[in-house]
Amino acid sequence: MKRVLLTAFGLAALVDLGSLAAGYDPGHIVAKPLLMPLLAGYAALSGAPRLLVAALLFGWGGDVLLLSDAEPAFLAGMGSFAAGHVCYLLLFKARGGHQPILLAGYSVALTTTVAALWPDLPADLRVPVAGYSLLLTAMAYRAGSRFGLLAGFGGALFMLSDTLIATGVAEWPQPPRPDLWIMLTYIAAQILLVVGTLRALEARPYPAATYSEVRSTTP
Repeated sequence: MKRVLLTAFGLAALVDLGSLAAGYDPGHIVAKPLLMPLLAGYAALSGAPRLLVAALLFGWGGDVLLLSDAEPAFLAGMGSFAAGHVCYLLLFKARGGHQPILLAGYSVALTTTVAALWPDLPADLRVPVAGYSLLLTAMAYRAGSRFGLLAGFGGALFMLSDTLIATGVAEWPQPPRPDLWIMLTYIAAQILLVVGTLRALEARPYPAATYSEVRSTTP
């Protein structure tokens, strides 16, 4: 069943990306909402902690909400993704240590990006975007510093994907088919976070008490 779900996820991703490349909106509208439930199902059957599954399902909520161009839907979608990042942060805090150089790099990236975007963002979105960016950057840093290279790349790609969204909101010049690059980096980010987390836990499982504490905090 895991292979079926992973194959279905791959097919949905191909349909979504192919539809975006071709400018076929109905294919994107159908395929995008399928991605995270399929990946969450694969993660659950692979023995992933419930925090990981919850993060993916909050991502699904954000995916669905961001299909709308309305500002309330954008804010709600950002809130759903923020809840997913909180789940990732709670998951990643259970192990590992700090890496000052990586922390400094992410701090510079966060400060530079928010400062550059700030003047061009709509006034009512500046504070929400800055707060979300801080949460996203913290997630990406913890993924890389505590769960290894694959999860770290996943966190970095998540930052890149959401930065592309933010530049669109700020009405900066965009590459051709910007939604294609947003979804490509987002899909890669989520699968790397899942695979990286599963491999890290397989290599070094949580201590029993800590794992129990992590599971007890989830819905």
